Amino acid sequence: MAGRNGRTVRDLRRGNRTAVLQRLYFDGPLSRFELGPATGLSSGSVSNVVAELIGDGLVEEAGSVDSDGGRPRILLRVAPGSGHMIGVDVGETRVRVGLFDLTLTELARAERPLEQQRYEVDGIVRHVRDGIAEVLAGAGIGPGRLLGVGIGVPGIVERTPDLGAVVHGQTIGWDAVPLERLLRDGSELPGSVPYFIDNGARTLGQAEMWFGAGRGAGNALVVLFGSGVGACLVTPEVEHGRAVEWGHLTVRVRGRRCRCGALGCLEAYAGAESLLARWFEAGGSAPRGADEETALSVMLSGAYPADGGPADPVALAVLDETAEYVGAGLSDLINLFQPERILIGGWAGLQLGTRFLPAVRRHAAAYSLRHPAEKVGIELGRLGPDAVTVGAAILPLADFFAHGGRRAGPAPESGGTPARSVPR
Repeated sequence: MAGRNGRTVRDLRRGNRTAVLQRLYFDGPLSRFELGPATGLSSGSVSNVVAELIGDGLVEEAGSVDSDGGRPRILLRVAPGSGHMIGVDVGETRVRVGLFDLTLTELARAERPLEQQRYEVDGIVRHVRDGIAEVLAGAGIGPGRLLGVGIGVPGIVERTPDLGAVVHGQTIGWDAVPLERLLRDGSELPGSVPYFIDNGARTLGQAEMWFGAGRGAGNALVVLFGSGVGACLVTPEVEHGRAVEWGHLTVRVRGRRCRCGALGCLEAYAGAESLLARWFEAGGSAPRGADEETALSVMLSGAYPADGGPADPVALAVLDETAEYVGAGLSDLINLFQPERILIGGWAGLQLGTRFLPAVRRHAAAYSLRHPAEKVGIELGRLGPDAVTVGAAILPLADFFAHGGRRAGPAPESGGTPARSVPR
């Protein structure tokens, strides 16, 4: 029976279960007494919900604490082994697959390198399938115990009624690739295991907002700085997060050709691929056969010598110019969205690190309106190079919580479950 607001008893029960699970997940262990004010539920509702969750194996006791003059209070926590998720990062140099328990402790990992950034669809599908099989076998987990598989990919993801998640990855040569259908065809996973496919910048943002430098912020931008660049926007108006194609803002009319085919995109100057190309054109060099990560490391060592010796002027000049382009690109985001925080992640962003940030901050302030620039903090993300994989695993976890601790498939209107900010 539905109430005046259209919510049924089942909806209310699911909402109560979600509230208790989330509070225990982010703030636990907690006692039943503490869960009341933390969730806004009555003591009777808390007792009923906790009993259900314990009966389902989702919540377990975690010791006790003394109370004022009464019996010790039993502490409760989410049971780590009560659910498992897989997170997949289809990155620029490798496909990384991780298996996690319900508390996002990594249980197994598999990596498949990409030769010269080759994004053949069949090869990527094979890497993902093989990686999933490897981590499940390595941890001794049956596929039926999965809450879902989250996958972060380059490009725009849309969900269609017939094909599921379809990826439009112009920069990697993917034109309406029905990735979800391809993964399901011939898969050893049960059909009941849902896939949650989303933009990699959005999964990075998901991870940083839940567990990293974005926690507690209601208004943030999380930037993925890799071979290319992207961003995820989280504001009060779009609290579930939205990937934005930041790398394809025009920063120079009739400028360098971007890998998307257009001229003057930010990514043609600020992504690691273009940064290294400009360094090579200016006379820089890296070991023969070096991948992008190795080449960038060589460039940084020249620009910022660890022994305090003279810097390579060519490498330093290219990095200074790149910092200006990144700062100018961030100024567009600052003026448009006025975020509290901008977090820079991705393998290249983390390699550039703290030595690069002062120049980026200076240029971002110079190109921005003064008022929003004074209110934003620009920092590195805290979760390291695995953040996209962790964020991808959070997608099925968030869906699991949203359904009160019961597995359900992805929402029909999107490529997966929306990224949820940490409940406040």
